[in-house]
Amino acid sequence: MIDSVLSLLGRKKSLLAPDVSSWEQTLCRIVSKSSFLVLGGAGSIGQAVTKEIFNRNPEKLHVIDLSENNLVELVRDIRSSFGYIDGDFQTFALDIGSTEYDAFIKADGEYDYVLNLSALKHVRSEKDPYTLMRMIDTNIFNTEKTIRQSIDSGVKKYFCVSTDKAANPVNMMGASKRIMEMFLMRRSADIKISTARFANVAFSDGSLLHGFGQRMLKRQPIVAPKDIKRYFVTPKESGELCLMSCVLGENRDIFFPKLEKASGLMSFAEIAVQYLKGIGYQPYLCNSEDEARALMSSLPAEGSWPCLFTDSDTTGEKNYEEFYTAEETLDMDRFLGLGVIKNAVDFNEENLAFFESAINQLKQEKKWTKDQIVQLFFHMIPDFAHKETGRYLDGKM
Repeated sequence: MIDSVLSLLGRKKSLLAPDVSSWEQTLCRIVSKSSFLVLGGAGSIGQAVTKEIFNRNPEKLHVIDLSENNLVELVRDIRSSFGYIDGDFQTFALDIGSTEYDAFIKADGEYDYVLNLSALKHVRSEKDPYTLMRMIDTNIFNTEKTIRQSIDSGVKKYFCVSTDKAANPVNMMGASKRIMEMFLMRRSADIKISTARFANVAFSDGSLLHGFGQRMLKRQPIVAPKDIKRYFVTPKESGELCLMSCVLGENRDIFFPKLEKASGLMSFAEIAVQYLKGIGYQPYLCNSEDEARALMSSLPAEGSWPCLFTDSDTTGEKNYEEFYTAEETLDMDRFLGLGVIKNAVDFNEENLAFFESAINQLKQEKKWTKDQIVQLFFHMIPDFAHKETGRYLDGKM
């Protein structure tokens, strides 16, 4: 499976395998003597990092997620593939923002490392003001809450996943993660914190690439933008990236994958073509949604699959991805496959307090608009290049 995903991404070897091999003894030594709490551990990245920790025999590994079903599958997957560890491995179906979670932390809370993988990650989550507010709660305020709890509990290190879209953000999801990084910076005076800006995780739950498989199962056309290019990592690479940043990162470090622009960037349409050819179909390019739907009844039997590749015109789409800005200081020498952004303490306490107060006021009133939230984001990120087109992904096939 790993080799097939790498092949689709145009790569022959894992990006991080050499670094993991070089640091394996250190990783195993630290993990085997440590306790871990993984938040959002049943998502695609969360499952990947949970497996990386489990494989190195930790003293304690607790996993929190909202999805009861995904937690069940995670346990089945781990038991079927890896078996058991000597330490305490448990999962809990809890909402990080809930009273039940607070009671859980009060009853235990003793961890060396807390890894927060929970996030609302879709650009489409900004289409309405209510989901957008939940994204702020999940990506920013739940992070702030769990950091404070970690400080109170004496946690050694806090890791939180960010996104490549936080570098020069154009959408609300990326901007929420950039603001989250500002909150992390403030708390780095009280606890060691590291993070990672991710590429897209190939075939992760809810992603367009994951949707290719769903379309095949449901006998539906493949649709993808032809002008949007992204960097991709495999699920295993995402887990390795998180673990290395968490365990090896210094305070305020942001890790990112070294993916070359010449070979790392791929369009969704390019991957769709490779995906179809890999399972024995030739892509048939259609001119409209109606044509693509109509041809589903005949083309697959002839060895072709209807595809609709279009230019993107939806809100918040960035034509290219980047992991860092020109103003950030980089360490490109410590690892072969990873770069590190080295941050000094830099945050505006007045801005953070204003943002918290303004959002809390809107929630107390139980009435707000997307424009009000956008303006608050502009206050926090003056050069925020938000693209509002009036069109959203839910309005397309």
